[in-house]
Amino acid sequence: MATFKIEGGHKLNGSITPQGAKNEALQVICAVLLTPEKVTISNIPNIIDVNKLIFILGELGVKIEQLSSDTYSFQADDLNLEYLESEKFKKDGSSLRGSIMIVGPLLARFGKGYIPRPGGDKIGRRRLDTHFEGFINLGAKFRYKKEERFYGVEAPNGLQGTDMLLDEASVTGTANIVMAAVLANGVTTIYNAACEPYLQELCKMLNSMGAKISGVGSNLLSIEGVNNLGGCELRVLPDMIEIGSWIGMAAMTKSELTIKDVSWKDLGLIPRVFRKLGIKLERKGDDIYIPAQDSYEIQNFIDGSILTIADAPWPGFTPDLLSIVLVVATQAKGSVLIHQKMFESRLFFVDKLIDMGAQVILCDPHRATVIGMNHQSSLKATTMVSPDIRAGISLLIAALSANGTSTIHNIEQIDRGYQDIDKRLRAIGAKIERIK
Repeated sequence: MATFKIEGGHKLNGSITPQGAKNEALQVICAVLLTPEKVTISNIPNIIDVNKLIFILGELGVKIEQLSSDTYSFQADDLNLEYLESEKFKKDGSSLRGSIMIVGPLLARFGKGYIPRPGGDKIGRRRLDTHFEGFINLGAKFRYKKEERFYGVEAPNGLQGTDMLLDEASVTGTANIVMAAVLANGVTTIYNAACEPYLQELCKMLNSMGAKISGVGSNLLSIEGVNNLGGCELRVLPDMIEIGSWIGMAAMTKSELTIKDVSWKDLGLIPRVFRKLGIKLERKGDDIYIPAQDSYEIQNFIDGSILTIADAPWPGFTPDLLSIVLVVATQAKGSVLIHQKMFESRLFFVDKLIDMGAQVILCDPHRATVIGMNHQSSLKATTMVSPDIRAGISLLIAALSANGTSTIHNIEQIDRGYQDIDKRLRAIGAKIERIK
């Protein structure tokens, strides 16, 4: 288990380029299983979760070639499907929640797909019903071996297009069902589909491979099944969650920072929410410029009531940034209610912030009230353990602003979502050390 040692209180300065989007990379890498032809993907982040998925595809028999530091080619023309029911796959797949998205492509192309019960963040229940109900609607039969915690779907006679209404606008669920439906017989209509930019990129990728998907960018998708798909080339979008993380770091450390090539059109509400916290953001071309601010004041609602920031399916505010918004609010002027609707345990890291001197009231598993200290009283350094990716980066942001030297254990959780975060922080002035 590795540890970060962070000496807080130092200002950052310079420019930073966000990595490729983790959540998009996991989807589009799984999509290479839909074709025997070569697929080339660039701007792939070098992070634990993505590397685990690439490893699993390699074990499955996908021919993988690393063309540069962030570019890979994949060719799934000779797969070893027996690996899917092996003990090794149960171990490999159970450590990565994103591995669930190999099921849809395998089911579509080979008539069967299996997955061990996946792991990932400890942020409450994250059920898989949407995925499997979608497959069942397409005509697959569900298998579950409870004693082995192993899921499977089979459709030896192929999948049949149908109309379905998803019980939740699950991003990975929508991606999985779309990848299954592109090779089904007939037309599939998906209501209440997720429409995040990364899912839009997946649909555009599939269309470039020969799929027939309409309604991309909306919550109503129509998919006309085709017999086969070809190869393509794709560049992954910048990671909006990392972009939000850098904004939070700049605000908390009173730093001047430029975030390069952010793809503004795909950021949705993110700039607006940070501006509601009083943080100044300037658009310069496709960059975000954040000037140094000694103070930032939370905007109340028009009637004077306390601001509430809540997550929602796209185009609402992404839940992955609520932890960062909460930390940033601890040093704002004013108060805010953070309402985490989609995951019931994601706010439980606030006890660590309270230990550091933050004024946070945890109302229940979904809501926390933050009373900002306006940088009048700095957070105090402490020793912490990272519980998940987003809480981990939030604690790191807190440590960068704190007085003294903090220690964060279990930083593998942060490494799952952030590429070389310590090296990149040192390059812009942070005092951070990785201890193994």
